[in-house]
Amino acid sequence: MSPFPFLTTLVLLPAGAALVVAILPSGLGERRRRIAAQVIGLAGALGTLALAATIAVRFNIKDAGYQMVSDHAWARSLGVSWYLGVDGISLFLVLLAALLFPVALVAARTRTNLHSYMAWMLLLEAVCIGSFISLDLILFFVFFEASLVPIYFIITGWGFEKRSAAAMKFFVYTFLGSAFLFVGIVVLALIHQHDTGVLTFSLPVLAHTHMPYYVQVLLFLSFTAAFAVKSPVFPFHTWSPDAYAEAPTGGSVVLAAVMAKMGTYGIIRFDLNLFPKASIDLAPLLLTLGVAGIIYGAIVACTQKDLKRMVAYSSLSHIGFIVLGVFALTSEGMAGGVIQMVNHGLIIAVLFLAIGWIYERTATRDVSRLKGLQKPAPLLAALFTVGMLAAIGLPGLNGFVGEFLILLGTFITHRWWAVVAATGVILAALYMLWAYQQAFHGKPEEEAVKRTKDISWPELLVMAPLVGLVIFLGVYPKPVLDRITPSVERLVQRADRAAGVHQPLLSRKVALPASRLHVQHAAHTPGAAVSGYTGYVGASRLRSFWTASPVGSAGVSSAGVGTGALTSAATGNVQYGWTPYGSSRIRHALPYASLLGIASPFYPGGSADRHLGLVTPLTSHCCVAIAGSDTVR
Repeated sequence: MSPFPFLTTLVLLPAGAALVVAILPSGLGERRRRIAAQVIGLAGALGTLALAATIAVRFNIKDAGYQMVSDHAWARSLGVSWYLGVDGISLFLVLLAALLFPVALVAARTRTNLHSYMAWMLLLEAVCIGSFISLDLILFFVFFEASLVPIYFIITGWGFEKRSAAAMKFFVYTFLGSAFLFVGIVVLALIHQHDTGVLTFSLPVLAHTHMPYYVQVLLFLSFTAAFAVKSPVFPFHTWSPDAYAEAPTGGSVVLAAVMAKMGTYGIIRFDLNLFPKASIDLAPLLLTLGVAGIIYGAIVACTQKDLKRMVAYSSLSHIGFIVLGVFALTSEGMAGGVIQMVNHGLIIAVLFLAIGWIYERTATRDVSRLKGLQKPAPLLAALFTVGMLAAIGLPGLNGFVGEFLILLGTFITHRWWAVVAATGVILAALYMLWAYQQAFHGKPEEEAVKRTKDISWPELLVMAPLVGLVIFLGVYPKPVLDRITPSVERLVQRADRAAGVHQPLLSRKVALPASRLHVQHAAHTPGAAVSGYTGYVGASRLRSFWTASPVGSAGVSSAGVGTGALTSAATGNVQYGWTPYGSSRIRHALPYASLLGIASPFYPGGSADRHLGLVTPLTSHCCVAIAGSDTVR
């Protein structure tokens, strides 16, 4: 328990600001009421951002569990509690929400009923953050469902021409999906009560509920249906292009950048914790949907002439990458999925804000009518270019980091899905560059385009932190990955235990110093103990391990592993050999050093095994492959 209720305050602060703004008396006069709403709303949003930053600073990087926990009985007889906690997976989603809401409030100007708009946006911020930190399933469901109300009124009240139909479609789709979630939560709690006599909705407790396999599969599908609609995951996406396009600029930003992540976050937090065996067995289905979303979203985006709808379909493609990373069920894939949620939120915010400003100046989003926009508005074109290149996945920008990790993690366990998904990167370059050329290059023809004013200094200051983060996370993502990785590793290990396999992870520390390595015996027994300490673990499902100690100053001895014997080459360094848990799934360990800050990468060399095709000479601080926790003492 945290001595100060950081997380409770994080939810109540924007909710309280929303209440104050909503009840501002009309007797103040329209002008004073508008100013008061702006001041109180921005103060509440910026206060929430400051508190979220404080939580990030106080976050213990080495703790993989939930931190700053608040746990209070809410409805004791029903087993419901006010149970909040944050870990490396949820931390940066909280920060993302806390950053984007004040940006949306400042950048997306609203001229009518400002106090109502501010109140709905602040309430939406409270429930989005609450969803990311809830550890009680009923509490999560309350926040998850409550988010529908403010965004519905934001779209209908301040959206574009077809806003009513888009808002209704969004509400009905997501509400129907949530019905499956509620049924699944109740059934899971009743199963636990039947087994233990205790009614609870606590996630850590329910994670240990025993149930028949077919029940686990059905509950997994009920939870995933709700999360897939919310994300949205193909083919449950049909509400999203209309909702994104018809929502006001600020609403589009928070809907695509924050609310959509509630679905993918729910998959990670609840599906993998509560139904690990079903998650592994049904992973190919979700991987297929993710890849289908990547390709479908990219192809449809290529056909769009409306800039905002093009970005909406590109968002579907990016959500497909996130799903791909999560269900790769490797530490690097899942870490990539988590960081891609943050990266996509920043990228989509930059693009939607830029498109919103373009529409305010030209009254159109048609790329053919925007021809030559770069000439009168070069700064606006430059900002759009940064967002476009990040969405493509250009190295040096944040989109590359997430996609690289996702494809790497997926290639390790599901190679062909990764190969097909990689074509989405090519298609992204196609539709993004085409749209940019159509809208910004050439000679202006429309009078509205010729008279377009470039962005103002206040607009540039609003966009600066987003663009800065897009670049920073592309160049140096280590601070984020360092905090994500421990929680991701714990989750992947739980899934592996449920499936009865061992998943060594790229960033998992193990005990193997070169000074203490020794050959166990020539015919090594899987599961035998190894002692010592070294840097980080390489990437595959393995079942056995051998080591070779230096002999004199020039060579090494050799040892074998089971039936797939490996013979070490004389390199002067300690060498490691391994065989795959299932050679049809895993064929080699892959290098990954720079982004995680590992001291040394893999160095190709040594002799080849017919299963893995790789033996790696290593020093005491290099990446190594080992069998898993049962092989390390």
